[in-house]
Amino acid sequence: MFLYTKNFEEQKERAMEGLRKALAEDKVDYDIIPLLEKINALDNYFTTSSCSGRISVMEMPHFGDKVNSVWLGKWHREVTVEEVLEAIGKHRSGQLWFLVRSPIIHVAAKTLEDAVKLLNLAVGLGFKYSNIKSVSHKKLLVEIRSTERMDVPLGENEELWVSEEYIGKIVNLANAQVRRFKGKLKRLEEEIEKL
Repeated sequence: MFLYTKNFEEQKERAMEGLRKALAEDKVDYDIIPLLEKINALDNYFTTSSCSGRISVMEMPHFGDKVNSVWLGKWHREVTVEEVLEAIGKHRSGQLWFLVRSPIIHVAAKTLEDAVKLLNLAVGLGFKYSNIKSVSHKKLLVEIRSTERMDVPLGENEELWVSEEYIGKIVNLANAQVRRFKGKLKRLEEEIEKL
């Protein structure tokens, strides 16, 4: 069993300090906390970042400009059409997008064998876009990621291109995706201790 990371325990302690601070500042998605606790309780793993998945409405100056984009609405749960319409009503300039992003969890592993075990578990539970993100003497990082995603342009410069009926349909699709990936997170939480 080759140890890839130097000072794994020190790295884990620093990461846990960061997580405790984020928890105290309410910067961690509440529904993913039990899973993070289970991963971090394992000797050969620790989490470095996470998102439980989200639906959002975003205003972008132009496509791909994340730095200057503005969240008009962001939810880590199912949403109502009314919530989405309220967020859309805040649109003033640039492009208007409705987005769904699946959960993403970055987990440091102690050995390559540990990383492969976690990767195989995640892929087997439906996190098909999971991968080993980094392999070096400093870090061995597994990215747990699912396939659910939507990128829907809604308008530009205060002009809405779609009807309220259409928005209702994409909200229903988005909520179905949220139910799906939240179910995968729950199964991962139930299975993670098998590592």
